[in-house]
Amino acid sequence: RIAEVEGMERRGRVLALLTFTKQICNHPAQYLSERGPLAGRSGKLERLTEMLEEALAAGDKALVFTQFREMGVILQQHLHERFGQRVPFLHGGVSKNQRDRMVAEFQNGSAVSPLLLVSLKAGGVGLNLTAASQVVHFDRWWNPAVEDQATDRAWRIGQERTVFVHKLVCEGTIEERIDALINDKRGLASAVVGSTGEEWLSELSTDDLRSLVQLDLSKARPT
Repeated sequence: RIAEVEGMERRGRVLALLTFTKQICNHPAQYLSERGPLAGRSGKLERLTEMLEEALAAGDKALVFTQFREMGVILQQHLHERFGQRVPFLHGGVSKNQRDRMVAEFQNGSAVSPLLLVSLKAGGVGLNLTAASQVVHFDRWWNPAVEDQATDRAWRIGQERTVFVHKLVCEGTIEERIDALINDKRGLASAVVGSTGEEWLSELSTDDLRSLVQLDLSKARPT
């Protein structure tokens, strides 16, 4: 379908494709708009659970970023079921008063959980979350500057801990290929991406797009 159109319509279809593939990499339930079941269907979710178990056992506080509000809701559900904690979710729909209370409670240790879910856009500006020593990007925003800005919520003046930053990538997929591009040529990627979010990917040729989204079966794991 992308090969059949040009201009704005093509760009719209490319961005829709990127959104769908990201959702599938996150969890099939997100792409299918399901509420569950969640366990056993996403390697990303399993790895996140392991990492947060380790963080909680060590007494660390952790931020988990996602660019999708619906994925944040899924993560809230899963973490409540797994850890018995009502993990707060700071997103664009949260009022300023609620936002300020969430941040203050996370910072001073009075929050119901040492974990905090944050939408990537809501976490971009004006937050001080230095109580966290673990930062997890559950899905990738393919603009290095946007991710760095979110990470900086924990890595700010007043931070006295070492901050560990984890970026989850689904092997054999577009996520791994874009991650390699950004890591191998970070300066070039920043210059190309600029401040336009992910729209730069819509300018790729159809053959390049096909190569990006094709599943690498050599890395597929049996279920």
